[in-house]
Amino acid sequence: MIRRLFGAAGAVAVMCAIPATAAAHDGATHGSFTLAVYGDSPYGTVQGDTAQFNATPSFIDSINADPNVSSVIHVGDIHSGKQFCTAAYDQAIAAMWTHFADPLVYTPGDNEWADCHKAGEGGGSYDATTGQIKYVLDPVTSQPVDYAGGNPVANLDLIRSTFFSRPGHTLGSGTLRVLSQAQIPDRTHPSDAQYVENVLWEQHGTVFVTMNVPGGSNNDADPWYGAPTASPAQQNEAAQRTAADLRWLNTAFAVAHFTDAAGVVVVTQSDLWDLDGKTSAHLTNYEPIVSSLASHTATFGKPVLLFTGDSHTYRSDNPLVQAAPCTGDAGVCSYDAWSSHPYYNVANFHRVVVHGSTFPLEWLKLTVAPGAHNPTTATSFGPFSWNRMPQS
Repeated sequence: MIRRLFGAAGAVAVMCAIPATAAAHDGATHGSFTLAVYGDSPYGTVQGDTAQFNATPSFIDSINADPNVSSVIHVGDIHSGKQFCTAAYDQAIAAMWTHFADPLVYTPGDNEWADCHKAGEGGGSYDATTGQIKYVLDPVTSQPVDYAGGNPVANLDLIRSTFFSRPGHTLGSGTLRVLSQAQIPDRTHPSDAQYVENVLWEQHGTVFVTMNVPGGSNNDADPWYGAPTASPAQQNEAAQRTAADLRWLNTAFAVAHFTDAAGVVVVTQSDLWDLDGKTSAHLTNYEPIVSSLASHTATFGKPVLLFTGDSHTYRSDNPLVQAAPCTGDAGVCSYDAWSSHPYYNVANFHRVVVHGSTFPLEWLKLTVAPGAHNPTTATSFGPFSWNRMPQS
């Protein structure tokens, strides 16, 4: 299987490239370790709403105060879809995150790049009469309020330069080293080197992997600036990134097979099954990722846990099994998420959507106990168990 997915030599090369996980900071007891997972935060309900931003230092302190937490994962969306995309805001978040006592792994969300073109986020709107973009302008400077006029590709580059300037290094304390897709040259696909935000690491027999999969529609079903059709630039961005994501997922599972990992944790910003009031066609271009996850998980045969944000409301279930049990906040389980994609039947998979966007701020406390075989419940799955940590 290794040869089919990646090649044995390639898997060895990746394993040699993965930095050794430091044990001094991981709070491990008999191999177990704990992480904090959160996302879709800090949000504002309107432009200028800074309530969550102002509450974030105390939120960070609450995670720092837990002696068991060894690292932090942010699943994306560092502001809401009603706030502008600016370099100053991104830099303010980056500065705030330096106060994490533990290393922080972050995967970008749609609101900080893919949706920056939308007028509500400070981008602009397509003028059918002129065929031009009417940008949202700053009333004082008469310049576009968004970085690069909200151009998604430019804003993703801004995210990379702000948060991923050192491939293989994490944020926060920075004491966890990871392997970035940018650090694995691919002669067949040299453009994969740009996806510095896609990372993986191995810790106590568990492989973690992040992929840049933005919420909404994978940056492909909502034409930039509301134009009649998606531009070639938009089509190329979505196609190239999705292909790179799939290759990165192949790499992660090849490593998991090669190391005989006890489990795999996958992190994306997008809730791949969330219709968000739209038709299933809005999720069409997530299907290659869902299909790959299903295939890899079935072949791996051990627990695979997916963390996402995007739909904001806490949910714990298995969308790869028809009518599987679902637990979550009020109303979130009212539709069968599995029906958003073709039918699968993969029992060794579980998805958790973290709470986000509204008060109280909340993080999820994830404990990984290699060798454990917890039953699949609302708060446990194989070597994984978790509990919610709402902040007052």
